[in-house]
Amino acid sequence: MLTKASRTTFLVPLRDGVLAGLVALVLAFPIVGLPTSETAHGLVLRPRIPEAIAFAVAVFLGRFALGVAEAGKPRPILLIALLVAIAAPFASAAPEFGAALAIGGLFVALRSALLAFPGVAGRISGGIRVPPVAIKRAPLVLLLLLVVLPLTPVIDRRLLDIAVLVLTYVMLGWGLNITVGLAGLLDLGYVAFFAIGAYAYALLSLTAGLSFWGALPIAGLCAAAAGLIVGGPILRLRGDYFAIVTLGFGEIVRLVAINWSSLTGGSQGIAQIPRISFFGLADFTATPDPGRRAFHELFGISFDPAHRQIFIFYVILALALAVNAFIARSRKLPLGRAWEALREDEIAAQSLGLNLQRIRLSAYAIAAAWGGFAGAFFAVRQGFISPESFSFLESAVILAIVVLGGVGSQLGVVLAAIVMIGVPELVRQLAEYRMLAFGVAMVAIMVWRPSGLISRREPSIRLGDAT
Repeated sequence: MLTKASRTTFLVPLRDGVLAGLVALVLAFPIVGLPTSETAHGLVLRPRIPEAIAFAVAVFLGRFALGVAEAGKPRPILLIALLVAIAAPFASAAPEFGAALAIGGLFVALRSALLAFPGVAGRISGGIRVPPVAIKRAPLVLLLLLVVLPLTPVIDRRLLDIAVLVLTYVMLGWGLNITVGLAGLLDLGYVAFFAIGAYAYALLSLTAGLSFWGALPIAGLCAAAAGLIVGGPILRLRGDYFAIVTLGFGEIVRLVAINWSSLTGGSQGIAQIPRISFFGLADFTATPDPGRRAFHELFGISFDPAHRQIFIFYVILALALAVNAFIARSRKLPLGRAWEALREDEIAAQSLGLNLQRIRLSAYAIAAAWGGFAGAFFAVRQGFISPESFSFLESAVILAIVVLGGVGSQLGVVLAAIVMIGVPELVRQLAEYRMLAFGVAMVAIMVWRPSGLISRREPSIRLGDAT
């Protein structure tokens, strides 16, 4: 006869595991088990029933193991989960089943380890406690590594492309951090300013013949102007209402880009956007246009297509550092202190005589300008833009980078961008399974580090520093 303790330890987790497995099977069967592929004769159904069952079994085993671990036996489950994670890819005849067991085993092992060692769990849930000395030195170390990165022999074009992509999202994350991290405004439509900057540069370069360096400040001003115009009425809203309206603004910009085809090219986008030049002095082509010089001729070196890519890397690095320097300086100025006062307590800030509407509008417009700069860089790097590049998913990713890195933390944004953008790009060859790993990583961060990767921030000003 089963005792009450044995029922709690095994039967309850078994019931939960069966229910979780059935739910996973219902969800995975139409998505994983019945995929379609496009052929010359139309869509063809390619059933993958074993894969769907494999994922459901992996969910059942994982939920059962977690239940047993939470019932008081975490250390044996930790050992078993580690063995499963290591052996599954090699012992399984079905690669999909092995991959599911390996990812689930790692997840269960991590959870069991946190249950077995509660002291470690407490430290992890509080975020990464970075010593003040490390916070001061980390930016310099990262900067030195980034400066020499393109010049190292181990970096190929693919890795350099990933680095440029990560830095682009770092710049966007730092820009959004002004409204979310400093001013405390939840913006779900930041991609709108990203799109405005990209289309502004594309149209200025194609119609007015402006170079990237001439159109870059205008693109930022266009985005800032849009922030001022839109921010006037919507910044009177609070909380969830403001977030919903910003979400709508982002979608409005995308729909305008789709339907105003005479200006934006509609869903076909804008192609053949002029490439970036070396400060207007030379082009990164083997045979430049008449009256123009080539980069390799200017410096007397042999032509290499990687020159343009390396220069683009340094351009986005300089733009990202400009955003970081601006935020660091702003936090010590009265404007930056007003942003943080607004974030902490609106009533107290208003009682000090601060104009809350102007403070919100300044944060919203300045963040929009940096989004416009990033959009101009995106357009010149890609050479092609379309409304599909500025969907709500981009806003969600940028906001997730800010939140997961630690709201208001500049270094946290860098780490979150590497985790969310760089790592999935590195494992792109895993096809659809890379998104499974990405989802597991997101859930793990939200469960065990809810305050962000770096939850500690240096104060903008200390009482002893006030003058």
